[in-house]
Amino acid sequence: QVRVVESGGGSVQPGGSLKLSCAASGSFSSLLALGWHRQAPGKQREAVATISEDGDYWHAESVKGRFAISADKRRNMVFLEMNNLQLGDTAVYYCNVGYIRTGTTWRHRDAWGPGTQVTVSS
Repeated sequence: QVRVVESGGGSVQPGGSLKLSCAASGSFSSLLALGWHRQAPGKQREAVATISEDGDYWHAESVKGRFAISADKRRNMVFLEMNNLQLGDTAVYYCNVGYIRTGTTWRHRDAWGPGTQVTVSS
């Protein structure tokens, strides 16, 4: 009932910037508990940033001050603005949709996109 697709990844040098986009489509009227996660080679997937329906956001300590999550509710899109990228930010970045609303009911989905690669190298 929900399809999630990320875009915007690429290769940059340390200190560079990228903006990731996540588009959600399907049969729903609203989204809830949206987030960005990443998984580096040989490491577990970790949460990077989340945003609620009310716009409240959370960022991991490792990216606070450098990354910023935002959302466009009308277009069902979530963004991750990444600045001052560091070598340790290299990972596959995934978008997650926690819940969708159909009618008056919130339904848990925990839907993931296929991911987009971000590589930071000098």
